[in-house]
Parts: sequence; structure tokens; C-alpha cells
Amino acid sequence: MNNARTVLFLVIALFLISPSLKAQQPTNKNLDRIVAVVNDHIILKSEVDQQVQQYMMQMQKQQDRQISFGEDIWYTVLQNIVDQKLMLDQAKLDSVTVSDEMVDQNIDRRIQQSVEQLGSEEALEQRMGQSIVQLRADLRENYREQMVVQRFQQKKRKNVEITRPEVREYFENIPQDSLPTVPEQVAVSQIVTTPPPSANAKKQARQLATQLRDSVLNHGKTIEEMAKKYSDGPSASKGGKLPLVSIDDLVAEYSAAATALKPGEISKVVETSFGFHVIRLNKRSGDKIDTNHILISVDDKNYNDQAAKDKLRQIKDSIQTNDEITFAEMARKHSDDSNTAAQGGRILNPQNGQRLMPLESLEAALYRIVLLLEEKGDISEPKKFQLGNENNTKRAFRIVQLNERVAEHTANIKQDYSRIKQAALREKQQEMVDKMLAELRKEMFVEYKISIPEKYKML
Repeated sequence: MNNARTVLFLVIALFLISPSLKAQQPTNKNLDRIVAVVNDHIILKSEVDQQVQQYMMQMQKQQDRQISFGEDIWYTVLQNIVDQKLMLDQAKLDSVTVSDEMVDQNIDRRIQQSVEQLGSEEALEQRMGQSIVQLRADLRENYREQMVVQRFQQKKRKNVEITRPEVREYFENIPQDSLPTVPEQVAVSQIVTTPPPSANAKKQARQLATQLRDSVLNHGKTIEEMAKKYSDGPSASKGGKLPLVSIDDLVAEYSAAATALKPGEISKVVETSFGFHVIRLNKRSGDKIDTNHILISVDDKNYNDQAAKDKLRQIKDSIQTNDEITFAEMARKHSDDSNTAAQGGRILNPQNGQRLMPLESLEAALYRIVLLLEEKGDISEPKKFQLGNENNTKRAFRIVQLNERVAEHTANIKQDYSRIKQAALREKQQEMVDKMLAELRKEMFVEYKISIPEKYKML
């Protein structure tokens, strides 16, 4: 498989894992045309056309330019659909399955994304010409097949290992003038402190949350209208809606309170690091929960910023004046950021989980801090930033340590071994998939109902 086909294969596979809702609408098979048969599967021209349309739209979005249709795209998409059917049947023979719960979670996530894009479930139903219940039913089998194929490939790829000599051989086969330039990279850690609120401010916030809960429970108000009017969270304009969020993405107190509820129940006032919440559980699907909430945070003016900065300066002084105290140790003991504290304050690349991150990829506030750190081990002054995720944010302060800095350079085996190993492993895994598909094409029944130009034939 050449590089162009490999890239297209991966893009098409992505679409098959995350199909658009519009592409799932029923097709009138009497007006369609069969273009291929794989075992008991019939592939229609409309199915290929839909996948081609999705691919071209995605590529246009990524490259910000018009993509011209060509028969190479159409025939390659057809072959990839054939390959998906082959892998689906082999997966069944290998007893690869996915649970109903996992299928429903993926469908719910995709439907929710469309609801957010269109503004409401009613708008989605109008767009699709069917109810949400019908839409789920129509999507279920399609999603199940795609997820089975995905899991089948994952299992096959996990069995592929690569040795150091193979990595070196892969690297040495790259022409010298084709070696990429690796941008400047850094590894950094942080210790975070949130300013403590005054006792009176906390009392006032709790009282308001309690009053709003009473309005919902006893005075005919809805949690949505109370959230829109009073909530301090970013979801306030949506009536406090947090649709199907993983419990791991929410603070522990919120998750614990919400998962203890039955659908439709309202929680007691729950205190978290973001303030005081009143929560309604709408539904639970596996480790994801759908909730609405009212968040009453403590007035910003009643937080002691100076106390937070003083605490961080004391921590910094302790590290710099005592060789037995490390930044990682102090992060584990004192950092208020649950995402980094347990790992000694280390900030990991969200794309691949690695320590080294391209300097230019750092979020703006962190980038400005790191630019001023010159030597390995340097620690910044306390700087203000927003702690949290898209569901909740709060003001906090942090100090940042530079753990490592790697200057821009041409890729080499010594400095970039892990990166090169990943690329070599991906190539070896793809070669395994190509070989497996070649064998499946010989072992299983595949018949094309249209003429295939010789250069596109894979059998």
C-alpha cells in the first residue's frame, strides 16, 4: 500500500468510526445500484458516494481549500468499504464483540454533538425527519459494526511489537533530505494553589444555593430557569446542562453526589472547589452522566489572592534552599490541581501523553511563563490562570518549573528515539493490516458488480 492510499485508508476508517448522522438516513435500494458483494454484504453505490462526500468535506475543512473529485478517490473508498466488510466478518469469527452499552454511549455522544450544533433535539428531529428514538434505532447496527471493526484492528495492532534494530533500520531508510525538523520542545511541571475564600463569602454562597434548591423543590421553579438566572457556571446559558460527561472529567464531589441520585432527583447542596452546586441527574450511561446544575461560586472579591501567592512563594523558597526537597514532592503534597498533583506536577502532552511538548503548542498563559525560564530547574514566580475544564473553571495561581528544554533540530535517533519508534511501529502495524487484508480477500467471497480499472484492483 502506497503512502497516499495509507493516508486515505486511515481517513476513511475515521469516518467509519464516527459517521455523520445525515449519512445514516435510509436509502431507497430499488433506485440504487449494487457495486460490490462481500460474503453476505451488499455494497451500494450510494454508500460509496456518501463516504466520498464525507472524505472530501473533511479534507476541505482540514486544508481550507477546494478538493477536486477524482475516480481515484471513489475507487479507493469502495475498496476501503470492501475491506471493512472483510474485517467485520473476520472479527465475528474471532468472537470480537462490543456491548450494547458501549454502542449506545457512542450514539448518544454523536446525537448530542448534533443537538449542540443545531440548538435543540427538536431541530435535529426536524432536520432528520424522524424522532430521536427512531434515529438511535437506525444508527445502532451501523455503529455496532463499525465499533467491532475498530476493536478488531486494535487487537491485531496490539500484537505487533518492534525491536530497536527495526527502529534504527526504519530511520536509516529515510533519505537525509527528507528528515523532518523537530521544533523546540520543553518538559514542565506546575504547583497550583487556589485562593481561599472568606468564611462569610462561603456562607452567603451556600445560603443562595440552598434558597434556589428550595425554589425548585417546593415552589414550582425548574432547575433550568434557576440556572439561567443565577448560575455562575459556563453552562448557565444552557440551563446548567452538562450532557453525558465522563465522571472522571468532573470533580469528585460532583460525581459522587450525582451518581448517588436516581434520574430526575435533585441533590442536596454540594460543595466543590468551584463553589456550591444543586444537581439534577437526568440519566446515566456507563461511566457517563447527563446532569443539569446550578453553580453558585464565591464572589471573586472575597478570595484572598495574596494568600495563594504567598503560599507558592514559600514553596518555591523551600525547594530552592533545601536540596532534599523536590518540586515533584511539593506538588504531590500541596498542589490543588488533581490532574497533575499525583504525577509530581508534570504536565503531559494531551495529544500523546509524552513529557516533551512543542513550545509553540503550549496554551498562551503557560507559553508566556516558559519563555522566561532559561535553565533546567528554573521556577517561575506565581502567575494567575484559570483552573479546570470546559465544564467549570476557577481562578488559581501556579508556579512552573522547567524540567527540560530541547532546541529545534533535525530529527535524529538519539534525541527522538521514542518519536521515531512510534512512527516505525505504526508503519509495521499498517503492513500487518495490509497483509491480513490481502489474505482475507483471497479467503472470502468478493465480487465487483462494476468494472474496476486495473490500477485500482486490490485482489
